[in-house]
Amino acid sequence: MKRQDLETTGREVLAASRTELYIDMRFFGAALNSLGYELDLTTTTVGTDAVDIRFNPAYVARLFVEEPGKLNRTYLHMLLHCIFRHMYTSAKYEDTRLYDLCADIVTESILDGFDYQCIYRVSSDYRDRWITLLEKELKVLTVERLYKFFSEKEHELDIYEMEKLEREFALDDHGFWLRLQDQKADEPEKDKDKEEPPIDQDYDSPFDNKDGKTTEKYINPRRLQKIRHNEKNWEKEAKRLQTEIETIGKQHSDRIGKLSWILKFENTSRRDYREFLQRFKILREEGGIDLDSFDYGMYSFGLDYYGNMPLIEENEFREVKKIQELVIAIDTSASCKDELVQRFLNETAALLLSKDNFFQRINIRIIECDDQVQREEIITSVEDMKKYAGGIHIEGGYGTDFRPVFERVSELIAKKEFENLKGLIYFTDGFGIYPDKPTTYDTAFVFPKDQDYDDEKVPDWALKLYI
Repeated sequence: MKRQDLETTGREVLAASRTELYIDMRFFGAALNSLGYELDLTTTTVGTDAVDIRFNPAYVARLFVEEPGKLNRTYLHMLLHCIFRHMYTSAKYEDTRLYDLCADIVTESILDGFDYQCIYRVSSDYRDRWITLLEKELKVLTVERLYKFFSEKEHELDIYEMEKLEREFALDDHGFWLRLQDQKADEPEKDKDKEEPPIDQDYDSPFDNKDGKTTEKYINPRRLQKIRHNEKNWEKEAKRLQTEIETIGKQHSDRIGKLSWILKFENTSRRDYREFLQRFKILREEGGIDLDSFDYGMYSFGLDYYGNMPLIEENEFREVKKIQELVIAIDTSASCKDELVQRFLNETAALLLSKDNFFQRINIRIIECDDQVQREEIITSVEDMKKYAGGIHIEGGYGTDFRPVFERVSELIAKKEFENLKGLIYFTDGFGIYPDKPTTYDTAFVFPKDQDYDDEKVPDWALKLYI
C-alpha cells in the first residue's frame, strides 16, 4: 500500500504541473497529454522514454512543495526532448555524456526564451555567456551542431567545464533513452542474458562492469518496441505544434521565443543532392556495349540460316537515363558567404565529374549572379568540368536579384541553345528578389542547412532543397 500511495502522490503532482502548463500554453495541449506517468525507483529524479514520465515520488513531491516552477520547467524540458526526438537520435552518437549535455543546452536555450511565469528561472551570467557564445558561432542551436562543435579539438570541454555545464543545464535523467547497446562480437550470448532483469520489468538500474564504467539501464524488449513505435507519433506532434504556433498570432508567438524557428528548422526535410538530381535525367541512347541485351536481327538470322543456332551479339548502343542539359546558378551576393559558395561548387564539381550522371556530351551552364549576371561558364564535357573545378573564381558581392538569371536562361532557350532543358538549380541563402512568373522547367532553390537562410519568399511553383 505504501508503494501505491507514493505512486498516486507522484501522479497527482505531475498531473497538477501538467494542468498549470496547459492553462498558460494551450498549444502544447496534445503534447502534454501524450506522456503517461510511471513510478520508477531506478532513478533518483525524473526522466522520460517518450512513452511515460518515469519518476521518483520523493523527488517530484519535494519539487512540488519547494520549487513548483522548477517542476513545471522540468516537465516542459522533458516534453521538448520528446518533440525533438532526442532519445531516438542519441544512439547515433558515441559520446553519450556529451550528447546529453548538448540536448539539455538546446532545450534550456529554448525555454530561456519563453515568457511564461510558470517556468521562469533567473538566468545566471555563466549560462548567458555560454548561450551567447554558442549562438554567435552556430546561429541555430541543434544537438547535431553542438555535438560537432564540442567534438572539435579547439572547442573540446575539459572535465571541470563539462560538470559545470551539466549542473547548469541538466534537469532530468536521460538513462531511459535509447543507446548504443549492441553486444560486442566477442561477448558470449550467455553473459548478456545474465545482465538482463526479469521479463516483467521495464528497466533495471545501471550497474558497474569489470572496467568500472557505468552502463545504461537495460530496457525490456517489449518496452523497447513500444518506445520505437512512438517515434512517428512525436514526429507528427512536432509538425502539428509548428502549425499550431503559426496560427496563434504574433502576440502569443512572441512569448515562445525561438521555438517556432527551431521547429521549422528541425521539421524541414533535407534531401541528398545526388538523389535530387535524378529528376533531371532523360532517357536516350548512348554508345557502348550493352551486356544486358542483344541484337534481335542477328538472333533471328541465325535461327533461319543455321536452323537451331541463334547468333548472339550485344548491342553497341544502350538506353540510359542521365542528365544532358542543366543550369546551375550561384548567388555571389555579399550576404552569401564565399566559403559556402566554394563548398557548394566543390560538391557540384565532384558530382559532375561522375560519368554515371551525365552523357558524354553535355550542355551545362553555370551562371554566377548577384544583382546581375557576373559570369557564365559553358560545360560540355568532363574535361571542361575538371578545368572549371581547378580554378574557381567567384565574382560579384553586391545585392541579390534572382531575376537576371531567369531572363538569361529565357534568352538561351529562345536562341535554341537548349534542346530540352529539364531544370535549374539556384544555390543561395534566399535573401533577394524572386521572379513572379513560373518557368517551363523545374526550378529548385538550394539552401545551406547549417547556415542562416530565408526561404519564406520562395514562389509556390519553385522547389526548395536543403543540403
